[in-house]
Amino acid sequence: MPEDIQELHEHAEEGAHDPGMKPVTLTMAVLAVLVAIVSLAGHRAHTEELLMQNKATDQWAYYQAKNMRRQGTEIFLAQMSIFNVSDAAQATKMKEKYAKDVERYADEQKETQAEARGLEGEVALAQRQANRFDLGEVLLESALVITSITLLTRRRAFWHAGLLFGAAGMVIAVTGLWLH
Repeated sequence: MPEDIQELHEHAEEGAHDPGMKPVTLTMAVLAVLVAIVSLAGHRAHTEELLMQNKATDQWAYYQAKNMRRQGTEIFLAQMSIFNVSDAAQATKMKEKYAKDVERYADEQKETQAEARGLEGEVALAQRQANRFDLGEVLLESALVITSITLLTRRRAFWHAGLLFGAAGMVIAVTGLWLH
């Protein structure tokens, strides 16, 4: 990539000597800045995607822990029902306590599951945003290369094509900001 930038810089210097190519060199400079901005936005969106995925995974692990507690408590309650106990009153109190725990774990599981699903939605959003930024970056990089061909061929059709690719890249990248 640094070699490509150096080559583009050399072409831009050549174009600077031809006054008719100044708009092309200016366009290339603007496109290079836009590529950097959209690339940074894409990297940040991918980072956000990974962070949200980790949070969702942690939330599902917490859900599983609650599930294991609930199941263990249910097993204990079932065992208390079939074993003979020496203090029936105390056993009844324990059964009531553990039955309430089972209900509490079930309620907590529902909340945890809802939070995990919400985080998964945030992962999907960050992924869609990152995809838009990535596609925008590719189009902007293509625009930069196509525009640089103008300096080699002196044909303005390449500059116009580069402008179209650049505009498409920016539109797609900006739509990444609008996703919700």
